[in-house]
Amino acid sequence: MAPSPVPLTVVLVLDHASVTGGQARVAFDSAIGLKRAGHDPIVFAAAGPVAPELEAAGVRTVCLGQADLLNNRSLAAAAVQGLWNGVAADALRALLATVPRGRSVVHVHGWAKALSPAIAPPIADSGLPAVYTLHEYSLLCPNGGFFNYRTEQPCALKPMSAACVTTDCDSRSYSRKLWRAARHVAMERVAKMPAVFSDIVAISRFQVDAVGHHLPAGARIHLVSNPIGVAPLGPKPAGARGPLTFVGRISPEKGPLLFAEAARQAGTEALFVGDGPQLDELKRRYPEVRTVGWQGPEQVQRYLRDAGALVFPSIWYEGQPLTVLEAKALGTPVIVSDGCAGRDCIEDGVDGFWFRRNDAANLAEAIRRFAVADVDTLSRAAYASYWRAPATLDRHVDAIVGLYRGLLPIEAELRLTA
Repeated sequence: MAPSPVPLTVVLVLDHASVTGGQARVAFDSAIGLKRAGHDPIVFAAAGPVAPELEAAGVRTVCLGQADLLNNRSLAAAAVQGLWNGVAADALRALLATVPRGRSVVHVHGWAKALSPAIAPPIADSGLPAVYTLHEYSLLCPNGGFFNYRTEQPCALKPMSAACVTTDCDSRSYSRKLWRAARHVAMERVAKMPAVFSDIVAISRFQVDAVGHHLPAGARIHLVSNPIGVAPLGPKPAGARGPLTFVGRISPEKGPLLFAEAARQAGTEALFVGDGPQLDELKRRYPEVRTVGWQGPEQVQRYLRDAGALVFPSIWYEGQPLTVLEAKALGTPVIVSDGCAGRDCIEDGVDGFWFRRNDAANLAEAIRRFAVADVDTLSRAAYASYWRAPATLDRHVDAIVGLYRGLLPIEAELRLTA
């Protein structure tokens, strides 16, 4: 019988030790899956508190107890921390010095909201293999999204070109854009962060097509789906109908106002599950919509199961919308923008409908198409399509461990399996 491979130590690096969005959710699910598979994951984060699910799973967590940039009481301190978080650099360096050589990997999931570019030199100096997941684009673009918040259009400018730096694309102010540009200089030229990562995890083919040409030369790209945790409840009962539902952060790049306008034009009910900076504007401009605020994962899945369709109107280069996969897993069709990776999961007219990105009239037309469609057939197709190749945690862990092992020196890998 072949010997079992020796467990890996994986240091997962990100800004928050608690779930603040999809990035943290994926990192924590991955850590828990690695732990269950017999590996030794270590979560390293700047801002607390520590997610209870990490503690319950026995995942070691190193949390510095810092504030993230948005919640720092001092604007000046936040600006300095965002440019170079020396405390985080020192703590990460100390941690990496303790992990076993030859069977350890560093995997960065995020750095732009608390950790700063300062994490790159300790990773480089450790000599450990390093992986980066493109949950968003802070490694490539100053504002992290290839998205102009003023024009609400994807940005095709070369990052850090004169045209880029002089364009006011930030969601708040041009002065904040200039600070982001300064941070990008620190990231690229001082920390040399892009060169630290030999391997990049992309979470959809759409993402690679949209921004792949900006990735560091020579970096190996791996497609690894994010995991989602949805039980196979079976297809929905025939005749099940519910409201068209938006789930997610209510912010400009997610397109909530676009959906509200399209629902008004189509004369249909719209339900919003989530919170964010545009919530007050949404309720003021579209008082007819129903909002239920932020909900926990179990409640979100109930809303998705009960929805007639999920409407996913994102107007930026969304890498892999987890809610699209969750909706399909629960038997709910999806009406999705053709300008994000959600379209990769939906076959137009089979398990949902596409509409033109940032086009309220075209979204209204897609809603009308849905209203006269055979919803039971769409629902069954969505459920069957997802469960043919489900994005389970076990499948994710198998893929990511395979990637990790491929990064280890040949001699070390032979020792691990000998």
